[in-house]
Amino acid sequence: MSSSATLHTSSHWHPFQDMSAARDQLVLTDADGVWMTSSDGRRFLDATAGLWFCHAGYGRREIADAAHAQLLRLHAYSTFGDYANEPADELADRLSDLAPGGPWKVLFTSGGSDGVETAVKYARRYWQALGRPERTMVLSRRDSYHGMHTAATQISGIPANRSGYGPLLPDSRLIARDDAQALQAAIDELGAERIAAFVCEPIVGAGGVHFSPSGYLQTVAEICRRNDILFVVDEVTTGMGRAGAWFASENYGLEPDLLLCAKGLTSGYLPLGAVLVHQRVAAPFWEGGEVFRHGYTYSGHAAAAAAALANLDYLNEHGLLHGADRIAARLPELFDGLGGDGVVQSVRTGPAAMACVQLNAWLLRKDPFLLQRAVRAVRDAGVLTRPFACGGLQISPALCATDTELEQMAEGVRKGLASLL
Repeated sequence: MSSSATLHTSSHWHPFQDMSAARDQLVLTDADGVWMTSSDGRRFLDATAGLWFCHAGYGRREIADAAHAQLLRLHAYSTFGDYANEPADELADRLSDLAPGGPWKVLFTSGGSDGVETAVKYARRYWQALGRPERTMVLSRRDSYHGMHTAATQISGIPANRSGYGPLLPDSRLIARDDAQALQAAIDELGAERIAAFVCEPIVGAGGVHFSPSGYLQTVAEICRRNDILFVVDEVTTGMGRAGAWFASENYGLEPDLLLCAKGLTSGYLPLGAVLVHQRVAAPFWEGGEVFRHGYTYSGHAAAAAAALANLDYLNEHGLLHGADRIAARLPELFDGLGGDGVVQSVRTGPAAMACVQLNAWLLRKDPFLLQRAVRAVRDAGVLTRPFACGGLQISPALCATDTELEQMAEGVRKGLASLL
């Protein structure tokens, strides 16, 4: 058993875990800023902001108090039909103002996977409303991650996540990650008249943190526009500041047809996601009498929306978008020299507060448990990270992390990985 774990005895089925081998677990009880405390009193630096979501940091009373006040006043009610609540309406308007381009109409979800599923359904329904039902194909990229719902699993480009389910969305196609001509080639082969949408992360996250080459995103956006294909930008990971802007799309001059966010929208204080639909694409349903028969029990959840509003205020008032730029600038320096040194093959960094410490491919083939051992070794050195299916470790700290805390994170990663040699 790891020195930083306790015996697993509960009925809790952990996601992405081989439960037959789950003999222990790390039980977290408290958190503040970027620091986590376990049930046995150990303290850890969180290098991943949970699952990319805790942009504001842990223990922010401003966010908790806003959610608490709304929970006591009206915690939730359906927003189906003509029902509404004040926080959801205010948040929709705030997101429309923050997103590039626009104006936008906003559909709320419970998280990122919900958002991707909504976007795929919306793209197909949109073309139905325009009298073009043959447009059902959805294109996406290899190495991408778009969630774990049915359509989201199918259009994600991580083979391990797709394995074992059979075809979930037959009308879909994966293309090469950073080759704009691969998109055009797929359109030429399939026929633009059959394609509903192209779904794209501006920066690949869980697929291993890959930053697109200069001009790629602008080129694929233009290809979609030229071929009358909906351009869906999945910013579940990058949205709400991780790339130094409210949406990474702004950094690349993108004006998507649909824009997705979640995770950092509430910093994880309550589950919430949003699908922003550009007014030009929302028109059949806002002006033409069509009905999009879709939604979730907690769409527009009042307390979650109140938490999101407080979180956006916190990020803005504490300059945490600038914090993301500071972290992005520090990461290459902090991990300099780690790549090519024994267990590490490379470190991928770029213009966002995120990185991947890629382990040596030969060692991974030789030792199938190396990645799991690396996560545990780094944890025993006082830093929490998580494995990518590509054989890397995730680095994406909360945007409030200080320079000293970043240095401690990097030192913990180095120390943990050195112990494997």
